[in-house]
Amino acid sequence: MEKKQSLYYGWVVVGIVFLCLLVSAAISAVPSVLMLPLEKEFGWDRSAISGAASIRILLYGLMGPFSAAFMARFGIRKIMVISMLILIFSLSLTPFMTTIWQMTLLWGVMIGIGTGSLANALGVSIANRWFVKYKGLVIGMLTASAATGQLLFLPLIARITEDIGWRYAIYTVMGVLVLLTPIVALWMRNHPYDVGAAALGTEEIVKPVPLAGNLFLAPIAALTEAARKGTFWLLAGTFFFCGFSTNGLIGTHLIPACGDYGIPIATAAGLLSLMGLFDLVGTTLSGWLSDRVDGRWLLFWYYGLRGLSLIYLPQALGTGYTQLTIFAVFYGLDWIATVPPTAKLASDTFGKEKAGMIFGWIVVAHQAGASFAAYEAGFMRDWLGSYTVPFVTAGFACLFASLMALRIRRSKLGQTTAVGA
Repeated sequence: MEKKQSLYYGWVVVGIVFLCLLVSAAISAVPSVLMLPLEKEFGWDRSAISGAASIRILLYGLMGPFSAAFMARFGIRKIMVISMLILIFSLSLTPFMTTIWQMTLLWGVMIGIGTGSLANALGVSIANRWFVKYKGLVIGMLTASAATGQLLFLPLIARITEDIGWRYAIYTVMGVLVLLTPIVALWMRNHPYDVGAAALGTEEIVKPVPLAGNLFLAPIAALTEAARKGTFWLLAGTFFFCGFSTNGLIGTHLIPACGDYGIPIATAAGLLSLMGLFDLVGTTLSGWLSDRVDGRWLLFWYYGLRGLSLIYLPQALGTGYTQLTIFAVFYGLDWIATVPPTAKLASDTFGKEKAGMIFGWIVVAHQAGASFAAYEAGFMRDWLGSYTVPFVTAGFACLFASLMALRIRRSKLGQTTAVGA
């Protein structure tokens, strides 16, 4: 007979993954703080630095479906530890870089691979393995870790950068990662079966079946199958605009945009931190709502409200800190609130066994949009002298995405299909 435990071990796993995603999010936010200091020290133009950031963002997405496959074959814990070691190695070399190609290699390629393996596909895999009940809430919590990473680390990174230099900020993040890696190695578990438990919400203890077939072809096969359904293209399309309007644009360029108006780095980082605080609330609430409310309507409101806030941003930048604070609260509540309903809709459509890989491909679309925005906004800033056009363009793109979301409907059986598909 299974021994009753006061705490379901899945919550311990969620806590460990939350911490890992939190630090991964902090690493992803570092380039926005470093952009101005690197410009000053090395004379690199903003579009070149943005290019390195865009490669990291793209690889962050591309790694998702393949890391999900590797986790299914070798176990989540092993892949997490390897990814964290890659990040530690890359961070340790960063203070010694002197040319843009070195930044592109370290922060574009290597850190893109490392953070991409500790991304949304990881959270979806954990939620699908350990939870039937509270699945949407768990996805929301793990997604919100990105906001919490900014909340905790961005002001600290900015303050260290301003006071003693950007290299010491890098060492600080690396130190946190070094402390976290043994925790993952010792206490992370791959599956409820490892602790003799069933997924929360079920009674049956099921032994996991390792992924069969070629590790690189399995994600391609999953994509081929998903691409036959209109739902996949609608979810991927809306997620492209999600990335275009969040980490690629605001996450990369809000601090430099504030710098154009004479706002100090630490103050601008505080705005991103405030967004993180409100996104922690908004995304967790979104996970709770996605268990109860039709996901397409959630996406309609999230994208619509985000679009309006981005159209308002250029005016806020020109009128002072109070207006920027209003933007930060309004935008922050729905920064990545789109993830839980998108992941839930994908899981409902494609099943929990393939949801990690397929949602990974949907995240690829997200990161493609983010990568494009990261470079495009830097290029437009160098060309036009301001960020007004990139911000307003992203706002109208979000309004279009809100209409795309209404093309998705839920059947009586809970299956998600595209209208007309």
